[in-house]
Amino acid sequence: MRIVLMGAPGSGKGTQAKKMVATFGIPQISTGDLLRAAVAAETELGKQAKSAMDAGQLVPDDLVLGLIRDRLQEPDAQKGFILDGFPRNVAQAEALDTMLADIESPLDRAIQIDVPFEELKQRLTGRVSCGDCGAVFNTHTFPPQKEGVCDLCGGDLVHRADDNEETVVNRLKVYEEQTQPLIEYYDGHGLLKHINGTRDIELIFDEIRQLLS
Repeated sequence: MRIVLMGAPGSGKGTQAKKMVATFGIPQISTGDLLRAAVAAETELGKQAKSAMDAGQLVPDDLVLGLIRDRLQEPDAQKGFILDGFPRNVAQAEALDTMLADIESPLDRAIQIDVPFEELKQRLTGRVSCGDCGAVFNTHTFPPQKEGVCDLCGGDLVHRADDNEETVVNRLKVYEEQTQPLIEYYDGHGLLKHINGTRDIELIFDEIRQLLS
């Protein structure tokens, strides 16, 4: 199964991706992770990507596609993969389709996890995490038993600086503007499946599992 997984910040996409990896035994491929690994390993593509980043430029699509292509040749991706964070626009989607056709690994499905704007805003602005163990809570929907204290280890809970309302609203609007054409693109190709992301985590995953089984 070859999947593009989409969802706004706060939609629970990362949680569902981890469950898909564990259940189906296919890798989650994040372009951010690929770029960091290539730069650290000083591969030829990594050197080119670092040059662009050091100059304050976006990494060109052809470099990102080259990294994805190399990653898909690895043994753990032979049964399938979950693309996370790419494509971000229609031009990238078209280039991705061409590359996947070249290696005879076309996409099977694009999954969009839908959560209403106001709920996403609440999830993100209320998010606090433990500086010691990394546990995540939400002051609106999943508060800790004691304010500011982690239930699991007793560490201090901190609120990320970029989770303030103004920044969150801007991030969500940018995501919406970028992603709507992509949703229409995959819908037009008969690949898109919308998943209601407002439900319990296990109910959401049950639907994804039935869709992919």
